[in-house]
Amino acid sequence: MSARNRELVGLIPASLLVTAGFAGVFIQRSNVLSNVSLTYGAIFLGLCVAGHILIRMTLPRADPYMFPLVALLASFGLVMVYRIDSTLARQQAQWFVLGLILFAATIILFRDYRRLERYRYTIVLVSLGLMVLPRFPGIGYSANGAYLGIRIPGLFVFQPAEFAKIGLVIFLASYLSDTRQVLVVGARRFLGVTIPPIKHFGPVVMIWGVAMLILILLHDVGSSLMFYGGLLAVLYVATSRISFVVVGMVAFALGAWYLGTHISHIHARVEDWLHPFDPRLYASPLGSYQIANGIFAQAAGGLFGQGFGQSTLVFPGAKCCLIPNPGTDMIYAIITDELGLFGAAAVLITYLMFVARGFKTAVMARDSFSTLLASGLSAMFALQVFVIVGGVTRVIPLTGVTLPFISYGGSSLVANFVLLALLLLTSDRARRPAQ
Repeated sequence: MSARNRELVGLIPASLLVTAGFAGVFIQRSNVLSNVSLTYGAIFLGLCVAGHILIRMTLPRADPYMFPLVALLASFGLVMVYRIDSTLARQQAQWFVLGLILFAATIILFRDYRRLERYRYTIVLVSLGLMVLPRFPGIGYSANGAYLGIRIPGLFVFQPAEFAKIGLVIFLASYLSDTRQVLVVGARRFLGVTIPPIKHFGPVVMIWGVAMLILILLHDVGSSLMFYGGLLAVLYVATSRISFVVVGMVAFALGAWYLGTHISHIHARVEDWLHPFDPRLYASPLGSYQIANGIFAQAAGGLFGQGFGQSTLVFPGAKCCLIPNPGTDMIYAIITDELGLFGAAAVLITYLMFVARGFKTAVMARDSFSTLLASGLSAMFALQVFVIVGGVTRVIPLTGVTLPFISYGGSSLVANFVLLALLLLTSDRARRPAQ
């Protein structure tokens, strides 16, 4: 079976999941099996087949598993969000369609994606400008002490950091592909630590420092961790020097200690992480109510879960949410509660398979820019999953990032479709016969 036919067959489980998932929601809510679930499944399959046809026509040698894996995650996300809030699910479906449109536009406009190298400074300046927008009065949107997005009056809330991460990875891949040899050859050893030449490494430090400063001003800890980890991943792939990563981790630890002890919003998150069951913190503003109840929900799920639709989201007879933000920050806790450890593990395995295909694309690429671009995008995607899952499971302090393709969030969904398009473009070029 050809690669494109394998991709087409891989879309069938995603459409069946949509059909079965919506049927389960209808039965759970009204004990009625509706034909609407078949309609939803057919529409979802039709949209995915349209994306497949575009890939077949423009990227015939692209990886055949990335798009089906994304379709599987997106279908599962639509079902879970609909089970939590049908209004949010309808909005998520609209964002899904917009994401597919931008996915197609990215493939058509950037068939030769290496042209992006020429505009790396323009791309990074635009990315930094997008990141600072949430601090502008009148349009900035804040939640739980963090400035997360900009509000378009009467339309929607847009989170520019989701697109800025792609721009910053493109800049890193382009700049380091030109300077990677100089960073290694011109480096000096001091007390056993490799120090790269400041002349060539300075622009990376300066731009990334500005990005980190902006995120600190926004109090967006999750994006800060994700961006910083992406920098270290691309730097290691470019230079193969573990000492750069070690120095970066030490600097991160010092910065995290300072922020955790001097900024009240971040300090509160750390306290909630360390003492989630403290009664004083549990009932206080910015307290541990959310993470503690998320832990209780995951424990209630056990190995096999309580059953689809059986997680308690609202106190009986009250409007207060038992688990705040169940469709965004805490959706992984809902998944574990209803589907158990095995269901949550299946979701994580799907993410791992997608990341593995991304890194395989990086290994197969024949030029340094393609290798660094695929590595950076894959690492950023993996870190986003780690940050939110680690926060919900109390591995790290909880931060407000979305679970890619599953959590409700239009900006994240659309940006990750652009990320997918860039990975497929890189994969198609890497798999072409050698000239």
